[in-house]
Amino acid sequence: MDQFSAHLDRGWELVQRGDTRGAAASARRALELDPNSPEAHNLLGFVAAMEGEGEEAIEAYQQAIALDETYLEAMLNAAEVFISPLGDFDQAIRMCDQALDLAEVDEEVIDALLLKFDALMGKNARDEAKKVLDQVPPGPYENPGHLFLVGRAFYEMGDVERASGLIEAAADKDPRHPEAHYYLGLLRDEVGDTRGATVAFMRSRELDLLQGVPPWSPPREQWEKAAQASFSQLNPLLHEYVNGADVFISDVPGVELVAEGVDPRALVILDGFEADGEVENPEWDGRKTPSKASRVFIYALNVARQAGQTTAIEPEIVSALEREISATFLEPEQQERPESELN
Repeated sequence: MDQFSAHLDRGWELVQRGDTRGAAASARRALELDPNSPEAHNLLGFVAAMEGEGEEAIEAYQQAIALDETYLEAMLNAAEVFISPLGDFDQAIRMCDQALDLAEVDEEVIDALLLKFDALMGKNARDEAKKVLDQVPPGPYENPGHLFLVGRAFYEMGDVERASGLIEAAADKDPRHPEAHYYLGLLRDEVGDTRGATVAFMRSRELDLLQGVPPWSPPREQWEKAAQASFSQLNPLLHEYVNGADVFISDVPGVELVAEGVDPRALVILDGFEADGEVENPEWDGRKTPSKASRVFIYALNVARQAGQTTAIEPEIVSALEREISATFLEPEQQERPESELN
């Protein structure tokens, strides 16, 4: 093996170990030997994506594609980053279409179509996404990743029956696949199998913890600062419900909560509800507000999974807080108010 190939192989080996710094160093050593290597640029892009540097990853992938216009792997990697964390679904779709023009075997076609499906779902273009899903080769799928991804796509389209067999098979083939076990929990919950759902969710939680937070995740003190900053960005009406609450940062919800039915991938949980209190708020014409939360739990591993990069952490926490506060306080209040007040 020549020195260039050795650096590339070493880089991918370090990627598998989660050593992004070492992998980047190997990629740069490879580039010193061959500055026009699309493979080395692809590796750099992959490492940047792992570190939550989406824009940097896209630059590296685009450089790889510029050097080799048929480099399908770099196109699919770029599409994945365009979907998350960048949220540029149109660019992702263009990358997938470019990859589909080059795909020669079912595995490549499946990868490109499933990414295009995700991008269309991100745009809420469900009808177009359904058409793309219909184009996916029917299997059987040897790759556990394809079993899961095709199953997840059917689940997202509401086809629980077709999703179940695929996701069950994915979890069986790869018992350490946290996503497969999580969706298995969702599917079992959907059909009323509470015990089975809890078992799957517990396994998913365990595997999530084994994987840990991504390499780019900030230290705990920065999470605490992000949480405080997120509170200050809340709408004043929503902020009243958590004003003065103690904030706790943890990786994921505890096993006792999951056993009681809490989603193991919840981003935020409100707790410690206080008795009703007066809040000077013209929206309620001087009436008492509903209860307030005295404790807020923020789950860093789950937030990081959704955010995908450091700059998205605060917006993700804000969105999660808004959803949780609304679901806990505002929606019940709206249901309890007389119809004459709602019109």
